[in-house]
Amino acid sequence: MRDRTDASTRPPDAARDTPGRRPAPPSPQPPPPPPDAPEAAAAGGGVAGPAVAGGAVAGPAASGGPGVAGGGVAGPGVAGGAVPGSGTPPPELRLPGAPPPEVPLPGAPRPLGEHRRWPRSFADRLTAPLPGVRAFARLAREGAFRPGPDGLRGIPDLPYEPGPLPAAAPGCVGVTWAGHASWVLRTGGLTVLTDPVWSRRILGTPARLTPVGVRWEDLPPVDAVVISHNHYDHLDAPTLKRLPRHTALFVPAGLARWFRRRGFTRVTELDWWESAELHGVRFEFVPAHHWSKRSLIDTCRSLWGGWILTDTLSPEPKTLYFAGDTGYGRWFGEIGRRHPGIDLALLPIGAYAPRWWLGDVHTDPEEAVRACLDLGARRMAPMHWATFVLSAEPVMEPLHRVRSAWSRAGLARTRLWDLPIGASRTLGDDPAAAGATTPPGADTA
Repeated sequence: MRDRTDASTRPPDAARDTPGRRPAPPSPQPPPPPPDAPEAAAAGGGVAGPAVAGGAVAGPAASGGPGVAGGGVAGPGVAGGAVPGSGTPPPELRLPGAPPPEVPLPGAPRPLGEHRRWPRSFADRLTAPLPGVRAFARLAREGAFRPGPDGLRGIPDLPYEPGPLPAAAPGCVGVTWAGHASWVLRTGGLTVLTDPVWSRRILGTPARLTPVGVRWEDLPPVDAVVISHNHYDHLDAPTLKRLPRHTALFVPAGLARWFRRRGFTRVTELDWWESAELHGVRFEFVPAHHWSKRSLIDTCRSLWGGWILTDTLSPEPKTLYFAGDTGYGRWFGEIGRRHPGIDLALLPIGAYAPRWWLGDVHTDPEEAVRACLDLGARRMAPMHWATFVLSAEPVMEPLHRVRSAWSRAGLARTRLWDLPIGASRTLGDDPAAAGATTPPGADTA
């Protein structure tokens, strides 16, 4: 998504990523919110809760779709986000006299499908200001929306090698990259889709550069779906219509109403650091350096983040981290501290140029490797590239740069799972099971 602040207004990195930094307290009488449009009401996710709607103000541009210089006219932005580890707004952002929000006990899963009340805005969780008028003017002046002709010449080289899905043997985890941020995960006996986008085209973006890596007809029954945020390249309504309405959905706080309006009956929305369990697999929602918007008037009305999936019933549980869409920042270290020994991190490496526009919300390849180190993850699988043209870097550059960064960091080559679209890998205790989909010499530990 094009969601970047102007360099002249962006806070320095130290200020942006320093835990504990807080915005000024809101006025006791905040201005009334704009009336909800149908899409905004769906994305907003319910009645305003105890926190104050803050931060960005929706502007004239709709940034739901990738490739749209989106986000509208941003407000002052908020640096620092919520209290680290709390999953709740800091006390100074609550309305006077409002009761403190409910905080679940650490490790206590939330009930599946519960209906919850949320603040009207999650702008207090932003870790960088949203783009303003000057940023949009600069982007239009520079015209840095797409790669030039030289950058597009790499399209025939984009890796695409579809194959059969791995069998999810007990104690093993199988991953298949369908393209962009869409993965087919096999863990704990479940088939889980991440940010499923099977459409050929999404709003404001040219058609896919590569086909989907897994035909919809070849998918096993889908047990669960996780959604990172509501941008159009991560929340695709036509794809979701293909799912049975009883599919278990795990979504960010404030987004359940969007799904329930479309007939889904098992929707669980979570705040940062909250979890829920389905048949022994724990789904925990964790922070990300990003934002949300789907229509003209719903900026930051729902939360954004990544997911930790853990097979709790396995004798040696395996942990996957799906980052969703994120810039680089302090949250990676905190996630790694809370979840030591992540077995595989699915991290974005594309849609990063120009940096002055996208650096706060999209990691570049070098930052993705750094994030993997901060997480303490044993392996990294790159994603969020080779599928849609969302930014100005050459289409093959993310792969070349992530391989170089991985090598410079002195990390074992076999632990970089730079899969072609449609390819699969497994990890588990049984090398024979892993060998069916893992090239010779690859890591199966």
